[in-house]
Parts: sequence; C-alpha cells; structure tokens
Amino acid sequence: MLITGTFARSLDEKLRIAIPKRLRAALAAQEDGVLYIAPGTDGSLGLYTEESFERLAERLAQASPAGQDVRAFTRLLYARAQPVELDRQGRLRIPAELAQWARLTKEIVLVGARDHLEIWNTPQWEEYLSKKEARYDEIAEAALNGPH
Repeated sequence: MLITGTFARSLDEKLRIAIPKRLRAALAAQEDGVLYIAPGTDGSLGLYTEESFERLAERLAQASPAGQDVRAFTRLLYARAQPVELDRQGRLRIPAELAQWARLTKEIVLVGARDHLEIWNTPQWEEYLSKKEARYDEIAEAALNGPH
C-alpha cells in the first residue's frame, strides 16, 4: 500500500503522536505491528514497517561496503533506528533521542513517502516546502528522467 498525504499533528508531553486511521491501516500491514523509526533525510525521521525497513537494508547491503559514505550511513542509521509500536489508541511514542535529533516540537507534520512515513518539525517542513515547491517541474524532470 502506498503511503501518501500530509497530516498536521501535535506531539504530547510523553512524545506521542496520534497516527491517522488511514496511515495506521497502511502501517499495520504487518501481523505483529512492529515499526521502525530512524533518522531520515533533510532533518526528518522515517517511520517504516518491518518490510519496508528490510527493503532499505537490502539496498544498503547491495552498495559497496568499501564506500566510506555507505559505511557511515549504515552506522548512523542502524545506531539510531529503534523498534516502536502503536498503542491501542493508535499513538506512537517517539524515542527522546530521535525527537531531539529531528528537533521536534509540539507541532509536527506526518508526510507520506511511498513506502514509509516521514515525521517533520512543522517549521522545518514549511521551510523545505517553500524552497522546493517553486522548483517542482525541474525536480520532477530530474527525478523522472534520471538513472533507472
């Protein structure tokens, strides 16, 4: 199932966020409900199903371990990645060190990113949008015509 959409949310004092029902359905494709939260790109956090996290791991395993960036990214990703679960109310608790890493405040945004969910600090997401949306056509052309 594709994970799409943008959802404004509030982070409570226990670092929990309520995941919208539609996203819970996409993320709950796993029987055991285990999700992984890890540092994302551009200051976001990535929330993955076990299956999507394993696909990311497979892509990393195919990259050359001799590459310094591959080794560094692998270490940084796995050192911070943590399993998390949705509670009965459909909330997810973000580990404190990851909330701090992503500079999350009370107001956050959940962004669908095909096979995972991104969690952004709202002002940072808005800044990212303002910089990138004006170049949408240029970015789309580069992404769609780039190496396949």
